[in-house]
Amino acid sequence: MKPLLKTMTIAALSGAICAWGVAGSAQDYYAGKTIKVVVPFSKGGATFVSAKFLEPFFEKHLPGNPSIDVVDRPGGGSILGANWFVKNAKPDGLTILFTTSSTANPYVLGKKEVQYDLAKMRVAYSHPFGAVAYTSPSTGVKSAKDILKPQKPLIYGGIAAAASDLPGLLSFEVLKLDIKAVLGFPGRGPIRLAFERGETNLDYQFTPVYLTQVRTLIDAGKAIPLWSGGSVGPDGRLTERDSVNSDVPSVFEVHKLLYGKEPSGQAWEAFQAIASVTYAFGLTGYMPEGTPDSVLAIFDKTVAAINADSEFQKASQEVTGGAKLFPSSVAEPAVMKSLQAPPKLKAYLRDLLSKKYNVKF
Repeated sequence: MKPLLKTMTIAALSGAICAWGVAGSAQDYYAGKTIKVVVPFSKGGATFVSAKFLEPFFEKHLPGNPSIDVVDRPGGGSILGANWFVKNAKPDGLTILFTTSSTANPYVLGKKEVQYDLAKMRVAYSHPFGAVAYTSPSTGVKSAKDILKPQKPLIYGGIAAAASDLPGLLSFEVLKLDIKAVLGFPGRGPIRLAFERGETNLDYQFTPVYLTQVRTLIDAGKAIPLWSGGSVGPDGRLTERDSVNSDVPSVFEVHKLLYGKEPSGQAWEAFQAIASVTYAFGLTGYMPEGTPDSVLAIFDKTVAAINADSEFQKASQEVTGGAKLFPSSVAEPAVMKSLQAPPKLKAYLRDLLSKKYNVKF
């Protein structure tokens, strides 16, 4: 046998044995093992909160009942943690990158710091969520209709313009708002704390944090809800209210309220494209390139079991408004499609981010 052919044959055989080994002993594959869930943000943000929320349910329903270890690796708007993951994680189903569009957007836009290729990774599951914008009563804004005439400058805190802040920043473009964006926070937890200290007065938080921590601020009169990102309607456009936060108008509605007409143009098209993906498959669990289908099959069955768990259904009402997990078989095709931005959209976003937010490509 020729050396190259021999090497290829051994590699193929090894892969087949690995895949057979996982599938053939799914019940025992994770027994006595620990799965590391890497969150590339600091503690306290929606991603870390969601990862910790899901932790006991994966421990309960994964075959073999492995331990789940959620670790935070913040920095670079999630890029540092993602870069670490691609260099260190093995395709054995024991390391998951749990992240948001903060990791996907820089990849799609071609930021030079990105060392990972999301399109080559596997998607184990995803957890959808919405987002709600709110402001401080100190601005004099009592509802969304007052947002064009605040009593003081509006200051927004964010992680990075090309990260999960992008749909929020695009909503400001759609609504034609004069916003000062202070970027560079390590996560949405510190951003919320900056809001509470009065260092910023306009914030976006995703559903897990909005429901569990921001609603208490609203009830205490320390925050005013403005709008949600909305959800996709029957026509495929982002025109509907967020079903979880249905008491808050959508960006689409607020534009009609402020300007008497529906939004249109490049900013609106960009917002729809980015926000739809950000919220529909907001929190995504990636596994390294080369992770076998048999591991993804285990997670598909586990996700089905978690969604059917009455304890999960009850707890998720409080954290995510009842959002269910998407299995790999549903999430992976949709996420991979979202990583392919049309050239016109990509050009608009790169131009906006470089000129207005000094993003380097």
